[in-house]
Amino acid sequence: MPNIAIFITTVFLGFFAMLNPIGNTPIFLFMIGDADEKTIKRVAFRAVLVAFIIVALFSLFGHLIFRLFGITLPAFQIAGGIIVFFIGYDLLQGKNSGINYSKENVPAESYNSMAISPLGIPLLSGPGTISAAMNFVGDTNFIFTLLVIFIFAIVCGLTFLLFILSKKIANKLRPSLIMVVSRIMGLILTVIAVQMLINGVFTLIKEFPR
Repeated sequence: MPNIAIFITTVFLGFFAMLNPIGNTPIFLFMIGDADEKTIKRVAFRAVLVAFIIVALFSLFGHLIFRLFGITLPAFQIAGGIIVFFIGYDLLQGKNSGINYSKENVPAESYNSMAISPLGIPLLSGPGTISAAMNFVGDTNFIFTLLVIFIFAIVCGLTFLLFILSKKIANKLRPSLIMVVSRIMGLILTVIAVQMLINGVFTLIKEFPR
């Protein structure tokens, strides 16, 4: 049984790095567009809720789920990389994933869908986060598994707070600066996507029977 203090610190830092709430907040900001505060809170809450449910399920039943559907981690990494790549490409082109319109023209379903994908998955609960959760609970008992889920809930709460504050941050930025940051976020996302693809391919090669 791992030392509880070291275990808690390791899990928290690992999830914080994987979820990357500081880095993902600008991405959330540019995807949400000029939505009102109520919509922002709703989308942010649903995104982190989706991420929490997915990671909690995989923490408890991850290996069983993979075996049940015949899913491999490399396939999950490659699929997630493709999705994130197109999101980043849209940001690079100034499209903001098709979400940044006036509030009157965006149906609620679009925001609800965005909260689930790409925000909830794969941006927050991507292959890296899921595999990290499965690794954390791999050699621990059920109590430590619940502790892992609880720590992830704390990180989700921090992410939610940063997301709902993103609009206030945006109001203090000039449009030209927002455009520059948007392109930078798009570039970062495409690089993350390529890295996810590379990781998936290398993992596939490593696991491929010889």
